[in-house]
Amino acid sequence: MALVERDIQLDEHKRLKHLLTLEGLKAHHLTEILDLAETFFDANGELRKVPLLRGKTIMNVFFEPSTRTRTTFEIAEKRLSADVVNLNIATSATKKGESLQDTLWNLQAMGADMFVIRHADSGAAHFFARQVAEGVHVLNAGDGRHAHPSQALLDMFTIRKHKGDIYDLKVAIVGDILHSRVARSQIQALSILGAREIRVIGPRTLMPSCPEALGVHVYHDMDAGLEDVDVVIMLRLQNERMSGARLPSEKEFFRLYGLTEQRLERAKPDAIVMHPGPINRGVEIDSAVADGPRSVILDQVTNGIAVRMAIMAVIFSNAARHPQEDAS
Repeated sequence: MALVERDIQLDEHKRLKHLLTLEGLKAHHLTEILDLAETFFDANGELRKVPLLRGKTIMNVFFEPSTRTRTTFEIAEKRLSADVVNLNIATSATKKGESLQDTLWNLQAMGADMFVIRHADSGAAHFFARQVAEGVHVLNAGDGRHAHPSQALLDMFTIRKHKGDIYDLKVAIVGDILHSRVARSQIQALSILGAREIRVIGPRTLMPSCPEALGVHVYHDMDAGLEDVDVVIMLRLQNERMSGARLPSEKEFFRLYGLTEQRLERAKPDAIVMHPGPINRGVEIDSAVADGPRSVILDQVTNGIAVRMAIMAVIFSNAARHPQEDAS
């Protein structure tokens, strides 16, 4: 499925009406979401329930399996007081031959105000955004190898929460860069927010062609790549997206690129460890690190609820604003 122009996600006032990718967005688009997410935590650090989307219907349409993303979106939607519909793809009409377009139009006829889409094809969320009626919004919850913008935003929120401003940080992203939509969105987010240095670490077989074009520093040696970094983001091996043998074995991958306590010593003493999940212990990360004091992996999950609340709240708020407000 071919990708379409990224500006489809912005309205005529350059405000978000969909969230399909972070490519082409400005720092103020991201910081508006991150700042709003902060307000959804109460004084005790618990997430509040607010009536911002009461009366809105949000449909979660996941054509790929998911645990964290789908569940946190659903919780976020309910925290915003929206009506939530989860489409069971295993029993949907697409299994009977219905086209994606017809599925969309039928769901839209049921009164959807927003679709949260996950699909194996790159560009599926853009396709939905091109087809929906005016006033209906689309959020990309992951499309093929292309993008996972809400994951990258919750990662930026987590980094900001633990490390402060992002602009002075060195961040290392480790593992299967080639197949990872998360890595692409993380690199875009870090670039937009002005991170000091972005490193990608992994074997040549799991790197995209010309990775330097992404504005990153490439390392094939794990120890060298981790030297003096502030943040380490580990990635899962995307075995379901690999064609052919790209690794000798998972055991060999862990030996060369697995994050252990010993390897983590090369990073700064206060470096944090992140992982978008699901974790494969003993493949990309050792349990002692995943469960250790520098791990913020579970924080990422909690923060994901607040950030996804903020994304939806910003988009619906933009849609409700009167054009004259921009002139004031």
